[in-house]
Amino acid sequence: MIESVVLSLPTFYVILSPILERKKQMIKIDLITGFLGSGKTTFIKKYAKYWMERGKNIGILENDYGAVNVDMMLLQELSGDNCGLEMVAGGCDDESHRRRFKTKLIALGMYGYDRVLIEPSGIFDVDEFFDVLYESPLNNWYEIGNVIAIVDAKLEDHLSEQSEYMLASQIANAGNIILSKSQEATEDEMAKTIAHLNQVMEQVQCKRRLKDEIVCTDWSKFTKEDFEQIANCGYVSENYVKLSNDQRNPYTSLYYMNLHMSEQELRSKVKAMMQDCACGNIFRVKGFLKVDEEQWLELNATRKNINIKPIEQGQEVLIVIGENLAEDVIQSYMEEKEEG
Repeated sequence: MIESVVLSLPTFYVILSPILERKKQMIKIDLITGFLGSGKTTFIKKYAKYWMERGKNIGILENDYGAVNVDMMLLQELSGDNCGLEMVAGGCDDESHRRRFKTKLIALGMYGYDRVLIEPSGIFDVDEFFDVLYESPLNNWYEIGNVIAIVDAKLEDHLSEQSEYMLASQIANAGNIILSKSQEATEDEMAKTIAHLNQVMEQVQCKRRLKDEIVCTDWSKFTKEDFEQIANCGYVSENYVKLSNDQRNPYTSLYYMNLHMSEQELRSKVKAMMQDCACGNIFRVKGFLKVDEEQWLELNATRKNINIKPIEQGQEVLIVIGENLAEDVIQSYMEEKEEG
């Protein structure tokens, strides 16, 4: 039996550095970012398949907010000889999270991937991505390829100051901003979303204004040429006024395990919570529910849409993410039994 060995970071560097320094070509690394519920996981499935069909070996690093990584399970279908999946769990202080993130990137460097794709949480500050990759030894192993921001085509009109900042952080350096669910939005709604994006850029005193970088195509109609353009979009370097660390993160997440309810109950409860101000400002509810021995349901809910669909495998957990969440009120919804 092979025993696992835990190495300190300095020891890890000493062992790994000679191996990676012999590599002639730096590993390309892409960041696929976007606010909560924007559709990053759906996009990354398509984007990863594009690279795999070109014969590339890729690694995907899921960097979720909280200790349970629902999106990691949704990407399991990609796992195989040409695609490896890793995760960084959140739910810790910034320094610990950054250390875990860096350690995972060092480990991914050992596998010989042609490209690494990072899908962070919807409340990930993009500065951390650039800062970590500029640190030694990662700056000698990785080369930033693309920064891609996913934005809901029907972006909410009113976000908190912190959420507006987070959105600005995600789009300021993106080579492409890709609108999700554009097939469900009107031209006016998409124009309103683009105006909103430029407004948040102005709020953080960023000089950039978005136009040609925005992709509005229905994802089901993406062509090979569309993917080639996205795969070569790169990134830009922009300056903007940053919030202090204390101001940036008012977000919390709550976890509920082993819940037992019907699909109708689940939809009803989530809808009610989203509309109840006493619950706090809920951005997203996601997870899985086992309705019988054979059937799993996947939940992906935002204030504008509650999507529940069958899935082959899941984990009995629901996660509520938002600002200033009232745990006792949300707990009462989860425990309450519907009449009838």
